[in-house]
Amino acid sequence: MVERSSSRYLGIIITRKSIIFLLISILSVLSWFLIISSTNPNRVLDYISVAEPTDAPLNIIKNSDNPSRENDESPNSENREDENRGGANTEEPVDENRAETLRCTQMSSPSPTPLKVYMYDMSPEFHFGLLGWKPEGNGVVWPDIRINVPYHPGGLNLQHSVEYWLTLDLLYSELPEDSRTSRAAIRVKNSSEADVVFVPVFSSLSYNRFSKVTQKQKKSQDRELQENVVKFVTAQKEWKVSGGKDHVIMAHHPNSMSTARHKLYPAMFVVADFGRYSPRVANVEKDIVAPYKHLVPSYANDTSGFDGRPILLYFQGAIYRKAGGFVRQELYYLLKEEKDVHFSFGSVRNHGIAKAGEGMRSSKFCLNIAGDTPSSNRLFDAIASHCIPVIISDDIELPYEDVLNYSEFCLFVRSSDALKKGFLMGLVRSIGREEWDKMWRRLKEVERYFDLRFPAKDDDGDYGVQMIWKAVARKAPLVKMKVHRFQRFARPFLMV
Repeated sequence: MVERSSSRYLGIIITRKSIIFLLISILSVLSWFLIISSTNPNRVLDYISVAEPTDAPLNIIKNSDNPSRENDESPNSENREDENRGGANTEEPVDENRAETLRCTQMSSPSPTPLKVYMYDMSPEFHFGLLGWKPEGNGVVWPDIRINVPYHPGGLNLQHSVEYWLTLDLLYSELPEDSRTSRAAIRVKNSSEADVVFVPVFSSLSYNRFSKVTQKQKKSQDRELQENVVKFVTAQKEWKVSGGKDHVIMAHHPNSMSTARHKLYPAMFVVADFGRYSPRVANVEKDIVAPYKHLVPSYANDTSGFDGRPILLYFQGAIYRKAGGFVRQELYYLLKEEKDVHFSFGSVRNHGIAKAGEGMRSSKFCLNIAGDTPSSNRLFDAIASHCIPVIISDDIELPYEDVLNYSEFCLFVRSSDALKKGFLMGLVRSIGREEWDKMWRRLKEVERYFDLRFPAKDDDGDYGVQMIWKAVARKAPLVKMKVHRFQRFARPFLMV
């Protein structure tokens, strides 16, 4: 009897101790939870996920728009917006002008550190010599651009002249006269300090001027230049160390570097589009799409507005084209009788460029239709004329599209839809004054991103040349990774 009482008493003690231990454990866990919550771990995550190196020449553009609202394509999205407009607004009013200014500032803000570019001192035969410039004295490679800038011919030669503007910009970056605080790229003399290596070859000019074989030649001067480029570049220590993956080579004309590209394809090409390249040689992940140099003059002080542009839809150019250009011919037959539409043949002859410029300035929408290649200079002429581009080119790639939303100032139409009777006209007629005006104002804001000019000024941080360098800078981290991977087994320091 005594033993049974003792056992029961002992069990009660053990049970009480267990309960007390359990309560202490629960209180301890709760107290730690409150302590951890008070530290706000989101702050730590902010620093981990957002911080970027200060020495990286990478300009990251953050979109201030709400992605969930932007991508909301549900049928009721318009109704919800209407309800919000009519109901009580519990949010702060948005200043659209201020938001637009902020977006432009983000777009144009310079990288923390300019892109460091090593440029080969190549013989003038590869660059300014093609323009007729001759060096004075032995060992002189570059013109003194403080005294004389070699003239680049106009007309169709000018539209693929990005090679000329980029080279001039690098030369200018070395001069004391370059006092810009917003330079996107600078030339460095030591290749080991460089982010990329620039190959100053005017390949588009060479193709335009010297691609035909004369009676006394076995091969064209352009073909010889390409062979010499390959020999020179692949013999350099910089190419051997990196496998060419950090080299920037200009091939803006679709037919330029037609043979050399197959031997230099590890490099980053600056192109107009990828219509005549295999994906192995050139692609949007590896290479840079640069704008054409527009041929029509910029439309300064444009106050035309919706009512000041009586032509609804405009196209003037070659109508019968090869390859994907058949769409032009089909559209001509669909649209030639439409009211308020100008669709006619045109060329650079008989002041064709000036006439096209006048027509675009008088038009609300300008057609940009695929021709022999997915892109054409007509798009950039339309932008310079502040005529809303209607892009009908299924395979087109566009400059800076990783940071620039073209749908804010362009219309995109699939070729199959454009060829449906009434589709295209129904689309452009459905855009009213308010929507058109918003696109037109945005078009005037982005126009400068495509304007190639020299010399650059301190406020030119977001003009065409600087935008191209920034596009190269955004590729630089990937380029560095590719070079490091190439060097795994190459033992580069023994190769030099």
